[in-house]
Amino acid sequence: MAFKLSLTPLVLLILIAAITACQKSTEQLPTSDSLPNSYDSTDCQTITHKAGDTKVCSHPEKIVAIGPPILELLLALDMQPVAYADHFQIHQGYYDSPSQQIPYLGEYITQPLTNIGLSSNPSIEAIAASQPDLILGTTDNTGQYRVLSEIAPTLLFNSTEPEQSLRALAQALDRTEQAELVLTQAEQQIAAARKDFAAVVAAHPTLLLLSSFDLQDMYLGNSAHGICSSLIEDMGFQLVAPPEFEASDSIFPTPLSLETLPQLNQADSVIMLGSNSTPPELVNDDNQFAVDQLADIKQSWQENAIAQSLTASKAGRVYFIPVYLCLGLPGPIGTELYLNELKTQLRP
Repeated sequence: MAFKLSLTPLVLLILIAAITACQKSTEQLPTSDSLPNSYDSTDCQTITHKAGDTKVCSHPEKIVAIGPPILELLLALDMQPVAYADHFQIHQGYYDSPSQQIPYLGEYITQPLTNIGLSSNPSIEAIAASQPDLILGTTDNTGQYRVLSEIAPTLLFNSTEPEQSLRALAQALDRTEQAELVLTQAEQQIAAARKDFAAVVAAHPTLLLLSSFDLQDMYLGNSAHGICSSLIEDMGFQLVAPPEFEASDSIFPTPLSLETLPQLNQADSVIMLGSNSTPPELVNDDNQFAVDQLADIKQSWQENAIAQSLTASKAGRVYFIPVYLCLGLPGPIGTELYLNELKTQLRP
């Protein structure tokens, strides 16, 4: 049976955004010098990350990945973890069929994984039982940093800085050249996509980016969404916003009432980043996952008179994309997937 989340849409959306944002400053984190260190070796290097400086020795092979952004970076470097924590408890129990249990990234995983629970509060017992020689998390794991570091060297990264995080991780894994190749390829993909979108942008330059679980809890996607909005702007689109809107790096999304939509009717197109707080236990494939994530918000949009009154709706230029795709995967793999989804849906 699927695990049912009891969070409200606002709390859940903030939780998703918080995963990709630095919640505490480096000054609030304990430094590695204050932690027990039983990892001394002649083959060590010091890695600078969001929790300070940590000594990583030899060549880590048993790696714990806490959160999709971390798993994404590992896979981009052709590394496989032994344990994993997802954003949502989509699957309970051992990841014995990752391609059917982990959205989008499962197809890249070549071995079963230990399920260590939720990325925001992973199971310390399960992590310790996996006997890792390296633990990777995000700033969302600040509160567990000390105890994690007592199990194995632990690195924390900011999910909103995928390029910086990839380079630091590559240094720890002795894969610096591969990281630079991955980043170069990502830049080339973005440049090629910008050319592909030239005709679309010329014909329909303005775009309204929204995020919602249902139309009663709707948010402007221009801020607190990292790659979700930045890649769209990189393609040349102009994001529409209310006159009083000010861009911010805040993890809290900007609420937008349904009644405000007619004031934003100058948008040629609308992209709705949707989600479902009760996803199925089995992913099976990415298409099924996307359908499940978007079914409710699509129906709400189609049945709402205000939403249907918009020029974009009448022109058939409203597009639905899982917010998990871009917000949960801000690195190179997510960039490619998000660009492919945009190219598949948006037409001149």
